[in-house]
Amino acid sequence: MKFGQWLGLIAAAAALVLLWSLRDVVIHLFAAVVLAMALCTLVGVVRARLGCARPLALLLSLLGLLVLLAIALAAVVPPFVQQFQQLLLQLPEAASKALALLRQAMDQSSQMLYGQEALDWLRQSWGSGASGSEAVGQSLQGLLGLAGNLGSGLIQLLFVVAVALMVAVQPNAYKEVAVLLAPSFYRRRMRQVLSQCGEALSSWMGGVLISSLCVALLAGIGLSLLGVKLVVANALLAGLLNIIPNVGPTLSTVFPMSVALLVSPWKALAVLGLYVLVQNLESYVITPSVMHHQVKLLPGLTLAAQFVFTVLFGPLGLLLALPLAVCLQVVIREVLIHDVLDPWRRQRPLT
Repeated sequence: MKFGQWLGLIAAAAALVLLWSLRDVVIHLFAAVVLAMALCTLVGVVRARLGCARPLALLLSLLGLLVLLAIALAAVVPPFVQQFQQLLLQLPEAASKALALLRQAMDQSSQMLYGQEALDWLRQSWGSGASGSEAVGQSLQGLLGLAGNLGSGLIQLLFVVAVALMVAVQPNAYKEVAVLLAPSFYRRRMRQVLSQCGEALSSWMGGVLISSLCVALLAGIGLSLLGVKLVVANALLAGLLNIIPNVGPTLSTVFPMSVALLVSPWKALAVLGLYVLVQNLESYVITPSVMHHQVKLLPGLTLAAQFVFTVLFGPLGLLLALPLAVCLQVVIREVLIHDVLDPWRRQRPLT
C-alpha cells in the first residue's frame, strides 16, 4: 500500500475510535435527527394541504404542536399522573397477592405429588426473607432513587429538542454538510441514500403513530368493558410502550394485570387475553395495513437490533432501535449491496 492509502486507513481507524468514544453524543444526535424528521414530515403535510411556504408551514406546525401539548397537559396528563401514582401504590399489594397465589398453587401441587411437608423448606426460606410487599417496595424505592438523574436527563432532552429544531429549520443545509463528508465521486449517490433514509424514517414514524393510537384505543375500550380501574393510565401506557417492539407490549401488560389481580385472578387472566388479542391485531392487521409502503423489518432482525443497540447505547438505544434499524437497512441495501457487492459480482463473473 502507498503512503496515502496507509494515511487514509489510519484516519478511518481514528475516526471509528473517536465515534466509539463519543457514542453517547452520537445517539443523542440521531435522536435529534429522528425528531427533526418527524417535524419535517408534519411540515410537508401542512405545505401539501395549505400550499404555503416552508417557513409559514413550520411556524403553523410548531403552533399546532404547542396547542396539542397544552391540551394534553390540561386534559390528559393530570388524570394520567394521578392514576399512574395509584398504579405504583397498588403494585406491592398485587405482588403480594400474586405471591400468595403462587404459594397456594405450589402447596396444592406438593400435596398431590410429594405430601404436605415436601416444600416446607421453600416456604421457610421465603418466610425468612422480606415479604413480597416489602421486596417490591424496596424495588420501587430503588427506581425512585434513579430520579436523581432528572436534571441530567432534562439537559439531554433540551439538547435533542434544540438540535432537532435547528435541523428542521434548514434540513437541506445540514443534509449537504453530511454529503460533503463523502468522497467527491460519491456525493450524488450519498444525497440519494440520505433522501431514502429520510423517506423511510418519515413513513415509519407515521405508521407507528397510527399503530400506537389504535393500540391505546383498543386497550382502553377493552379495559373499560372488563371493568378494570385506571383505564386512562393503562391505555396511554399501552400506546406509548407500543413504540418499543417486543419489550414494550410485554411491559404494558404488567400494570393492568396487577390492577386486575387485586379484584380477581380470573380478571387478570382476562386482561392478559385482551392484550394478547390487541397485540395480534396490531401485528397482523393494523401494522400491515398502515405500513404496506414502508421498509419492512423481519421480527428476528428487529429483536437483534434491539439487543445490539441496547448494549451499545443503553436505554436510549432500545428506544431508537427501530429507527436505527430502518436507516441501517436502507444503507446496507443501497450502499453495500447495490454499490459494492453488485458491481463486484459483475466485474468478477464465476468461471
